[in-house]
This record gives sequence, C-alpha cells and structure tokens, in this order.
Amino acid sequence: MFPLLFSLPTSFFALLLLFLLSYNAFTVFWIHVPKPLLIPPPTHPNLSSSLFIPVKQQTSPLFNNSYLPLILNSSHTFFAPRSARVKKHKRGLTSVRSEPHFVPFHARLKAFFSANSSSCKLRFFITWLSPLKAFGERELLSVESLFKSHPQACLLIVSNSLDSRAGTRILRPFTSNGFKVMALAPDFNYIFKNTHAEVWFNRLKQGNVNPGEVSLGQNLSNLLRLVLLYKFGGIYIDADVMVLKSFSKLRNTIGAQNLDAKTGKWTRLNNAVLIFDKKHPLLFKFIQEFALTFDGNKWGHNGPYLISRVVSRVSGTPGFNFTLLPPSAFYPVDWRGITSLFTRPRDEFHSKWLVKKMEQIHRESFALHLWNRQSRKLKVVKGSIVDSIISSCCIFCNN
Repeated sequence: MFPLLFSLPTSFFALLLLFLLSYNAFTVFWIHVPKPLLIPPPTHPNLSSSLFIPVKQQTSPLFNNSYLPLILNSSHTFFAPRSARVKKHKRGLTSVRSEPHFVPFHARLKAFFSANSSSCKLRFFITWLSPLKAFGERELLSVESLFKSHPQACLLIVSNSLDSRAGTRILRPFTSNGFKVMALAPDFNYIFKNTHAEVWFNRLKQGNVNPGEVSLGQNLSNLLRLVLLYKFGGIYIDADVMVLKSFSKLRNTIGAQNLDAKTGKWTRLNNAVLIFDKKHPLLFKFIQEFALTFDGNKWGHNGPYLISRVVSRVSGTPGFNFTLLPPSAFYPVDWRGITSLFTRPRDEFHSKWLVKKMEQIHRESFALHLWNRQSRKLKVVKGSIVDSIISSCCIFCNN
C-alpha cells in the first residue's frame, strides 16, 4: 500500500489534513444549546395566590412564563453556596426533625383529643424543641400551674425529646393523677400542610432559606404555635409562663407587652400566650407574614415583632375580631424588671413597689411570663413574689 500512497498527488494529502483539522475544531468548540426550559406556575388549591409572583422575561429566552415563590428577599435566598446552606440546614434540623413513629402523628393527636372530648374543657399547647435535659423544674411548674387553674384541660406538648420513654417518666406524676397531658413528636409535613408554612418549610429543607443566626428551633416554635392554633384552635403558652387564673372566659386574645406612657396605646405585643379559635383569619395572616418576611438574623422578627406588625395593619379591618389585653394580663413585669420578682425587698422603696406589684398581679393577671432568657439562672429567694406565686400555683408542692 505504501507505493500506492506515495504515488498520490500532494494536494490529496493537503485536503485530507484540512478535513481532519476542521473536524477536530468542530468537536472541541461545539456548544450544545438546550431546549427552552418552561417552569409552570405552581399549583396549590389551598394556598393564596398572593404567595407567588410572576417573573417577567428578561434577557434570557430560556425562562418563559415562569413563576417563583415570593418567600424571602433574594439576599437571603442566595446567602451562601447551595452545598454549604444544605449542610447547615441539615445540622440545624436534626434536633427538630419529625421522627418516625409506629403510630402516625395525626392518629395519635386525634386519639388524644377524641378520648377526652367530653371532659376536655380547654385545649392547651406547649412547644418544646429543645433537649430533654433542658425541661427542668421551671417548665414542670408551668405545667402544674396550668392544671391548678384548669384541672379539666387537655395539654399537648409538641416535642421530639419529651415524646420518649424518659419524657413519659417526667410527665407520669400528672397522668397518674388523672391530668390529661401528652407529649407528641411533631410531624411538620402534616402540621404545615395546606398553609403558607408548608411552602416555607419545604424551601428550608431544600436549603433555599437562610436560617440566620437565631436558633432555628426558636423560629420553628414561633411558626408551629401559629399553625397548631390555626388548625385545631385552643390556647398556646410558653414553657416559662406561670398560669394564675382560668382562661375560660378569654377568646381570640393577645396580650400587649408594653404601652406608651403618654398615649396609653400598646407599642409591642407578644406571642408567649395566644388564645384563638380554629381557622381564625388573624392566625392566617400571622402564618402568611412568617412565610413572606422570614428573617433568621433578627431576634423577635418572626415572633413578637411579627405579631405586632400584623395587628397594627389589620386593626379596624372588618372580619378580624380579637381582643388586646393590657400588659398586666400576661406580662405584668417586662424582661428588664423580672429580676425584682425573684428577690426579697432591698429597701423600703423596693418593698413598697413589690407590695403594689403583687396586689396588681393578684387582681389583674391571668399569667406571669418569667422571661427565661433573663431569669433562667436566678434562684427563687424565700419571701419573693415568685416564691409566693409558686406556693399558690403548685400541685405537687411537697416535692
């Protein structure tokens, strides 16, 4: 074959070389252009259409007629690379994730309320998304005070850590004495279903929501209490709230935390105590506000400040019927003065103040918020206001 090849003209070899170079250039620099990507608008029969906004076509023709969920500002959504966000979210969700259980959440919930339907006068909820070891004497006193004022109430504690053998032992003194209390690990997918919380929670699990610096468990608790009341109706209290009187005459009620000394109008509300009927429209607005304006870097933004924002917007709007109680109802002392309730009088002036405060609490307060962030490390001094309240609210006082 070699004599045959060498007999060919030089122009043939030049043509062959040109063909090979052209083919190589084409394979190296060839660019695959994908087909246009169409993202259909999300369909959800039970969510308000206001949760989604259309995105107009910009410079790229690849995204035609697409819709994106309006949950967070773009600065929050793209805070960190996706891989880093997903890892961080998974670490944060480990302590609050829904644990598998032999009996589904909804079945156990229904059985608990159905079994006590005739005797359960009021439904109370507490959320506890913290470790079991943190559920201590103060939290147990809160449960005692609840049943001291409401012996026929039902209490559901939504908690992974308390829905365990160890948690059952902690609550056994109550169940053994006939009080209706149960700890139930949350099934977030079931609880949040068909609400704005569902879309927000799905984005959180996918790593598309920046959880921020504030505890993720705290913000989930802020959302969980709203959805529980929206779906089932009842009373929510924080685990550091001492119940002093019956709530039976309260309905669709929020308490103010602070008032303006000059105008007498509230300046901030709080979500440590919430009393609402099932499917109340204000709860719907609270949940929607959480999903649309979530910010995990600002303490209180998704909790007390959220309640204050929404109420200030809807006040006076027809259809939103609710009651705002003064600070003395649930927050007779704010976080800056809570230390005074744990101590004996320092001097005559302090003694007079304590006497007046105790009289006010006895006369006007349904509950006392202990502001755990400021008072958790304080010891109850004999003769203090808190000591007096514990003595009047406890059930197992000898223990």
